[in-house]
Amino acid sequence: MHIDLPEKRYYNIGEVAKAFGVNTSLIRFWEKEFDVLKPKKNAKGNRKFTPDDIKHLKFIYHLVKERGFTLEGAKTHLKEEKQKTLTNFEIISKLEGVKAQLIKLKNQL
Repeated sequence: MHIDLPEKRYYNIGEVAKAFGVNTSLIRFWEKEFDVLKPKKNAKGNRKFTPDDIKHLKFIYHLVKERGFTLEGAKTHLKEEKQKTLTNFEIISKLEGVKAQLIKLKNQL
């Protein structure tokens, strides 16, 4: 899954939800369920997601929505094989991004 977000330090929850095609309530729910998600909050309590949080959200989305893991299964998978699986997922995500750019270039020709 390729997420189109501009390069920024912080993203608000609306931008993140729109990029993933889900409701903001699902993002808030995943924040409560998964310990790896720790968005910063400003004085008003608005969540500000970092690029690292987006990376974790992509992985959680992949496990739950694309591979069909239950929430408990995804939590277990994150704890047991966190570094190995996350690294593989990052590589695959980058390759998918390159593929999308190449397809875009091909269509422009």
